[in-house]
Amino acid sequence: MKALMGFRAAFGGAVLTAAMVIGAVANAQEESNPSGITLGNGESNWIKVDDLTRADNSRTYTEQRITQDRAYVRRGDGTTLTFSEVHIEGDGWLVMHPFIDGAPNGDYVAGYSFVEGGTNKDVSITLNPAPDSGDMYIVMLHSDSNADGVFDFVFVDDTNVEDRAVFEGNQMIAHVIAVP
Repeated sequence: MKALMGFRAAFGGAVLTAAMVIGAVANAQEESNPSGITLGNGESNWIKVDDLTRADNSRTYTEQRITQDRAYVRRGDGTTLTFSEVHIEGDGWLVMHPFIDGAPNGDYVAGYSFVEGGTNKDVSITLNPAPDSGDMYIVMLHSDSNADGVFDFVFVDDTNVEDRAVFEGNQMIAHVIAVP
């Protein structure tokens, strides 16, 4: 059986609709979708999300964009979200993908943090710019597939990135969360 390892395949518009996500966020980890993929923790990999904390103004960011005729600079304060415990078999990444237009969008990465194989305590991800309370995200694990210590979010085909999503069977180690 060929497992779907990419976020696009698991959460495309036809698979996980905005109505299902918004209407059943509390149950999203247990909801099935047509691909058979579910969200939640596994026996060997997990993300503790029930005691997620937020620290505002923890880091200031500067974003610079330069085009042929203009330079743009935007500054602001970020928000750091801290997950009390993350466990992964082998090194990898705790990754957050935003909801865009009411649905999760796996083509974008809002933030990520390296996690070593085993149990990691107080894993923080800084989001810039700071999200509003209640903004929705998918938090998930990606393996460091090529063991280079660099988050390789490069699509190798239509559904898979180089550092692949972590699955246990059809269970994607991921959760729908609302920012506190």
